[in-house]
Amino acid sequence: MSMKDLPLSLRPRERLLSCGAQSLASEELLAVLLRTGLPGRGVLDLASALLQEFKGLAGLLAARPQDLKRIKGLGPAKRAEIVAVMELARRAAAQELGQAPVFDSPTQLKHYAALHLAHLEHESFSVIYLDTRHRLIELQTLFRGTLSQASVYPREVVKEALARNAAALVLAHNHPSGVAEPSRADEYLTQTLKSALQLVDVRVLDHLVVGQGQVVSFAERGLL
Repeated sequence: MSMKDLPLSLRPRERLLSCGAQSLASEELLAVLLRTGLPGRGVLDLASALLQEFKGLAGLLAARPQDLKRIKGLGPAKRAEIVAVMELARRAAAQELGQAPVFDSPTQLKHYAALHLAHLEHESFSVIYLDTRHRLIELQTLFRGTLSQASVYPREVVKEALARNAAALVLAHNHPSGVAEPSRADEYLTQTLKSALQLVDVRVLDHLVVGQGQVVSFAERGLL
């Protein structure tokens, strides 16, 4: 069924304006952004296909214009709109974490890490640098690995932390398998980096392991 065949009360844009954005499913919100579908393909179907292709909103958030070209019929205008809105979402999350201590909103910190890492098919190790009040300075991806491991060099982490005058940091990496459970290697790496950073008076506040639909916190597990 095309959008024009739906009763006004069921159309996503009208429901958004009358009931609020929170009342819409993800594909409906995306349909509002896309506005129109393609010949023989309604906008809701197109929105669902996008979410399926990129494995949900986290993957779509990280999509580049060239990635969106994989969707047949998605023209330059729609690709630009999607990339712009997703970049605004990332910047809004970063701005919120930059205005208050990250541990005032631990759920938001996990969400921020997931936006950057959950969709990746390779293992990636990132560092979230924090100032003296534990507000966000920057998230930097330092090391990219294979499907099973990434080589992380403590010297590089220390150097980059000092370059940003960071007082503390949060480590984050993803498990491409989708299972967020920390490994023994993850625990050993955390303690190695913690010891190295203590020498330059930079605290490791947490290590987040990102899977599909779950982010595990070392601090919450008592592993720090």
